[in-house]
Amino acid sequence: MALNGNLRDFTVTQLLNLVNLASKTGTLVIEGPNETAEVSFRGGKLAYAMIGRENGSLASILHQGKRLSANQYRAIQQRAGHVSDKELGLMLINAGYLSQEDILLTLQKSFRGVVRDLFTWVEGFFHFENNKLPPDDKISVRLDLENLIIEGSRQLREWEQLQEEIPSLEMALKFADRPGADLKNVNLSVEEWRVVSYITPKNKISQIAKTTKMDDIEIRRIVYGLIQAGLIEITQPEGVKPKLAKDMFPTQDVKEQKSLVNRLINRIGSI
Repeated sequence: MALNGNLRDFTVTQLLNLVNLASKTGTLVIEGPNETAEVSFRGGKLAYAMIGRENGSLASILHQGKRLSANQYRAIQQRAGHVSDKELGLMLINAGYLSQEDILLTLQKSFRGVVRDLFTWVEGFFHFENNKLPPDDKISVRLDLENLIIEGSRQLREWEQLQEEIPSLEMALKFADRPGADLKNVNLSVEEWRVVSYITPKNKISQIAKTTKMDDIEIRRIVYGLIQAGLIEITQPEGVKPKLAKDMFPTQDVKEQKSLVNRLINRIGSI
């Protein structure tokens, strides 16, 4: 079956469900506004996943997963940068640095993370390339899609709620001027403290997310929690003038403005 279209018509969760039910083998290519993702499947099982031009090498994934130290990662890049992922995996196993299970679990976690990121993509185009699999030098996994699909449905609902609460990341944050809004008396996670350390009307939420290396859903989740706790508030970024009421009218003619207002009042009254 041909599988291509627009994410406005099919969510990533629905696409994964189709791949799972049809036991598809191949690669789903999703072209978002800023990045392109490739997710490969074998017999309806997740085999490989990568977003954009990120370094998807085994060494990079193991380093991000805290399986390799910064020094070990640099050493591999310098001395074994030309080695394929499969060759590097065997070298690490034979040298006693990692077990095969360590490597596979780290890859599974990384690929799951890529798919989780895709659940929040609502703009873009997709197509499925039948029987296309990752290059032979890459290490594949076999992950059931059922749990990922369930998780994706939950995450999509959370994403929609967070978007309603925090529709724009181009706003700034400030500490709440309320009694009891004292951070000294609150237990915050490491991630929350990282966000808190950058809170000032000078920094947009999008800038804080970029600095702390958080994606849209992570930064919205933390900001929403801090707002609900009464610790921070959303505000206009410094240097950005709020729109005046006169700027919100499609016309600057006073008579036309009054006519628009009267028509609006009459329409509301007729509902």
